[in-house]
Amino acid sequence: MGGRKGLSSPFWEFPNPFWELPSPSDGMFGGGAGMRGGSRPFRGMFGDDIFGGDIFSSFGVGKHMSQGPRKAPPIENTLPCCLEELYKGTTKKMKISCEHVDASGKTLPMEEILTIEIKPGWKKGTKITFPEKGNKQPNVIAADLIFIIDEKPHSVFIRDGNDLVVTQKISLTEALTGYTVHLTTLDGRTLNIPINNAIHPTYERVVLKEGMPIPKEPSRRGNLRIKFNIKFPTKLTSKQKAGIKRLLGP
Repeated sequence: MGGRKGLSSPFWEFPNPFWELPSPSDGMFGGGAGMRGGSRPFRGMFGDDIFGGDIFSSFGVGKHMSQGPRKAPPIENTLPCCLEELYKGTTKKMKISCEHVDASGKTLPMEEILTIEIKPGWKKGTKITFPEKGNKQPNVIAADLIFIIDEKPHSVFIRDGNDLVVTQKISLTEALTGYTVHLTTLDGRTLNIPINNAIHPTYERVVLKEGMPIPKEPSRRGNLRIKFNIKFPTKLTSKQKAGIKRLLGP
């Protein structure tokens, strides 16, 4: 479900999401970054593993060199959100299942509920990081879990930065004689927007401050932009053509 980096077999389910991290045995870092089953692909050509633990022993270092714990690579997964959730903000809960390996090598299954606060106005690509929530192993710092916001398509609105864009289908008669736009906003309000002037194919009506919230400036919002798809008749009779010419002139 979405892009995953450093994660070999997560399980993701809505509306009751459950995320299972790969077993530490799948790789050194517990995030899919290591080779499954602990395989070492560089063994053989040089007679031994060129990345083995004693490669520098002939220089008097190797196993005697003091090394700090390594950080496992981050585990990423997308977090789908509908446009209403990104407009109003919401709270999502994610249940993760992982394994902790203690110093004796004993594996302990662990579960945790993570609470993710979605702020009004957040955009696709926004990242939420939970530090060191991956599998825990001796001498390895657990991976960070990163959720990346993804925006689900909406049936009415299209987001363009902080603006919301909607396209209304109208007839040629409505375009020439006037039209009232009726819209239900993402927070459930009703907007009635009368347009009294003629509407041409490139006409766009802008309603100020009816777009998306701006996260760093909560008092500000983008705009609502209304576009029009005018349905032109495919055929006109001679009488209709003559009538249009009389009304509109040359």
